[in-house]
Amino acid sequence: MGATITTRVPDDIKKKIENISRIEHLDKSTVVRRLLSKAVKEWLIKNALEQYRDGKITIGKAANMVGIPLREMIAIAAKKGIPFQYSLDDLQEDFRAAQKEIKPSFHNHLSCKH
Repeated sequence: MGATITTRVPDDIKKKIENISRIEHLDKSTVVRRLLSKAVKEWLIKNALEQYRDGKITIGKAANMVGIPLREMIAIAAKKGIPFQYSLDDLQEDFRAAQKEIKPSFHNHLSCKH
C-alpha cells in the first residue's frame, strides 16, 4: 500500500472530484489517485523534454526519468515539435546505461534457473 498524503483543496476542485467520482462510479480516493498520477507523469514528461530540448540530457535519459519506453518518449517529443537530436555520444551513453540495467536482470535470471 502507498503512503498517505493529506491536503486541502478549494471547494470547486472538491466538487469536480465528486462529479468525476459519480460519473466514473469510483470512490473519491481512487479519482484523486488517478488524477494525481496523471498530473505527476505529465510534469515528469514536461520536465524531461525541457532538459532534452536544452541539450542537458539524452532522449534515452528523458525516457528513463519518466519511466516510459524510449519509443514512446521519441513519439511524445515529435508530437510536441521537439526536434530529434541524437549524437554518437548520446547513443554510446544510452547503450552503456542499458547495459547496466540488463546485466543485473540477466544475472538474476540465470541464478533463478539453477
